[in-house]
Amino acid sequence: MNIIQWFSGSKVGEFIFFGNYFYALCVLSLSIEASLQQDIPLNSFAFYTLICAVTILYYTYAYMQEISLKIIFGNRKIRLTPPTTYSFYNKRTNWYHRNERLLNLTQLVFLITTIVCSLYLVLRKYENIFSLQASEWLILCSVPLVAALYYGNAFFPIFKINLRKSGWAKAFFIGFVWAGLVTLYPPMFYQWEHNLHYTFTLVTFWLLVKNWMYISVLAIMFDIKDYADDANRDLKTFVVRVGLRKTIFSILLPLTILGLISFSIFAYEVKFSAARYLINLIPFLLLLLVAYSMHQRKSILYYLVVIDGLMLLKSLCGIAATLLFV
Repeated sequence: MNIIQWFSGSKVGEFIFFGNYFYALCVLSLSIEASLQQDIPLNSFAFYTLICAVTILYYTYAYMQEISLKIIFGNRKIRLTPPTTYSFYNKRTNWYHRNERLLNLTQLVFLITTIVCSLYLVLRKYENIFSLQASEWLILCSVPLVAALYYGNAFFPIFKINLRKSGWAKAFFIGFVWAGLVTLYPPMFYQWEHNLHYTFTLVTFWLLVKNWMYISVLAIMFDIKDYADDANRDLKTFVVRVGLRKTIFSILLPLTILGLISFSIFAYEVKFSAARYLINLIPFLLLLLVAYSMHQRKSILYYLVVIDGLMLLKSLCGIAATLLFV
């Protein structure tokens, strides 16, 4: 048994990945990477605490709402009610049922953390936030708006908008939210903290596209995991529409290449050294290798460890390349 299989089957692994703490780590590291690559100083501790708390709060709330909704089992509609577990439902759902009290407590803690950090930043750091330009408000609001609409009914019960049901486009919504949060927010909030207006540049655009395509590919790889369930629900994701092989060769590969081209343009514009550029290529190469491994079905924690692990690896390579090479 290799280390990934052991970790993905341990209680520690379940807590870190099912509890969405690994997502918070990825948001933190990707944000630091984006700041360093854009040659922007790092943000305050309160900012990083806020984006980590919001990430855990968002994903945990969405999953808690999801497992409380009606699901289809055969031709029967039933309601899952904690702490009952069902063998036909996935491991993460059972984990949420078993840890309902802990999750309710941690959600309260992260909600309080979010409110405190938000008030601190607005009152102490961003006192001029209400004098922002229209373009700045657009960038600021677009990311949380798409994130909220992705789960739709979980956040807006009276509306029928749910971007998650958009089929093939849902992976790009995920990629946009992540890329916007980790690429645009760190320099934007840093400049606001110093009473400067944020300017969206062409260099930032190429970095945004690179992160957008990279994370969108990871999201499509997760759709491969959910292929059978999505097909039964008539959710037309890429893999449901065209099949596994075409998804890998006709979609994952071109998107990865597009992300690589975007990064190459960005690296050229900011004058990366050869060593710094090559280190940043490692995650893209591993992304292709993992895509090929998707032919064999794995456990849900395996997907979380390996696929989400590529986000962390990408950020660590970017940070290391920036600190070690000019």
